[in-house]
Amino acid sequence: MYQMDNLDYNILTQLQEDGRKPFTEIAKVLGVTEGTVRNRVAKLTTDGTVKLIGLVDPHRVGFDAPALIWVKVRPGFLDTAVEAIAEFPEVSYLLLVAGEYDLMVEVMCPDREHLMNLITERLHHVAGVEHTHTTFILHVYKVVQPDLKLVLPEPVR
Repeated sequence: MYQMDNLDYNILTQLQEDGRKPFTEIAKVLGVTEGTVRNRVAKLTTDGTVKLIGLVDPHRVGFDAPALIWVKVRPGFLDTAVEAIAEFPEVSYLLLVAGEYDLMVEVMCPDREHLMNLITERLHHVAGVEHTHTTFILHVYKVVQPDLKLVLPEPVR
């Protein structure tokens, strides 16, 4: 795996502000060449550190039933359940969590009927799924990536 340095963190911070920011602008802000930025981003993309995507507000694009589903999995079935759930096209986020439940699954469904069918006809039939608890997402107030300054207290610029 590629070992990140301060410059990498600062490049990522620039991309978090605007994922479409030209490498030439990033290079100018950070005082390096455009080629350096391009090579660093290529390494960070190749090793999976960064994935440049467009985030959308689910309600604005037609997902009227986005939800968080908490899933309890029987011991010994975690890997099987994760593999199956990760394949659902509605799943946008799948996390292993500590506490009463084992997984937190964010799903984007176009309507409540679709969500109901996803839970009752598919999720509950995944091997090892023991119990679920669903919470509707009524409104999205904030969606951002982590503040990299929290792990790198002294940025280059």
